[in-house]
Amino acid sequence: MMSTPESRLAELGIELPTPAAPVANYVACVQTGSLLVVSGQLPLKDGKLFATGKLGDAVSVETAVEAARYSMINVIAQVRAAVGDLSRVKRVVRLGGFIACTPEFTSHAAAMNGASDLAVAVFGDAGRHARSTVGVPSLPLDAPVEVEGLFEID
Repeated sequence: MMSTPESRLAELGIELPTPAAPVANYVACVQTGSLLVVSGQLPLKDGKLFATGKLGDAVSVETAVEAARYSMINVIAQVRAAVGDLSRVKRVVRLGGFIACTPEFTSHAAAMNGASDLAVAVFGDAGRHARSTVGVPSLPLDAPVEVEGLFEID
């Protein structure tokens, strides 16, 4: 039997949450042609932020990796809500990561691996993606990480 994104999520013990509703004047996802753009998702776990603060200060890289993973879980939940079946994802094209950090912090890529590693674990080779990760002075609700995505859908 062929493995699917849904079966991989189950193997990883991940149950997708109800997608978070936008909190301002934007939509969670926009599909144009075969591309689905997912707005930035925070590291919500059970409806609350998994962590708060900045890397290089109160948040460790290990905590940020988990935060990026939770953000990616929320990105995937938005994808499933938008397209119904995760098997429709042909490719994770790009992930964008925003890391709230002090000016001296430089391990942005390590923190964002929490999202990237999960994309590959869930979507297999189709989860290998281009990526940008940038440090920012702050994020909504004092979140340490925010992740956005671009997906090719069949």
